[in-house]
Amino acid sequence: MSGHSKWANIKRRKEAVDGKKAQIYSKLGVELTAAVKQGGPDPVVNAKLRDVIAKAKSNNMPNDNIQRCIQKAAGMGSGTNYEEITYEGFGPCGVAVIVDSLTDNKNRAAADIRCIFDRSGGSMGQSGSVGYMFEKKAVFIIEKSSTIDEDELMMEALDNGASDFETEEEFYEITALPTDFSRLREFFETKGYNMIEAEIKMVPTMKKELKEEEIEKFETFLDKLESNDDVQNVWHNADY
Repeated sequence: MSGHSKWANIKRRKEAVDGKKAQIYSKLGVELTAAVKQGGPDPVVNAKLRDVIAKAKSNNMPNDNIQRCIQKAAGMGSGTNYEEITYEGFGPCGVAVIVDSLTDNKNRAAADIRCIFDRSGGSMGQSGSVGYMFEKKAVFIIEKSSTIDEDELMMEALDNGASDFETEEEFYEITALPTDFSRLREFFETKGYNMIEAEIKMVPTMKKELKEEEIEKFETFLDKLESNDDVQNVWHNADY
């Protein structure tokens, strides 16, 4: 896929996020709550919370909203506990799908997600049924700018743990091991680079090409998954 097409896809994803802000902010609120419960409300000592705050900011979540979520979570005590669960399976058209869930009711989450798979013509499988088709990576998309020296950025990225650096038409794509995500993100932030994306992702190692008539069916399936309150991320290997 060309750099131009990648850039168009990135912009379309951002536009879709902007159109679902309330839903996105709600899911980020759950992530913030879970991070606070795991490691406390102080991002200085809670690395997970620092990463979620950065993710919230990259999705344009107002700082007041972020702080309210953290304060609310800090005062919740032990009443609500969230559990991270990953589901795998095949969606419509034979597309491999991984669903990351963060839920306070795993029975509800499993039933709802399975129902979406079944009613969309897919099938939920066992752990590992499609996971071998993906590789977990830390991915950073940095927008090109006249103030960025490409060679300097590449050396800085590699020195701070990046495993790959690609130059595209309108951005730089930097990948690393998930364990190096926080260090690289914090470094890029201190340098003031405009990170269009900064996320640990499940990147497909093999793609499933969709025909024109299959795209709408698959996107309807994706919308149903992403609209579910227990679903945090959906990864897939569809190519279109």
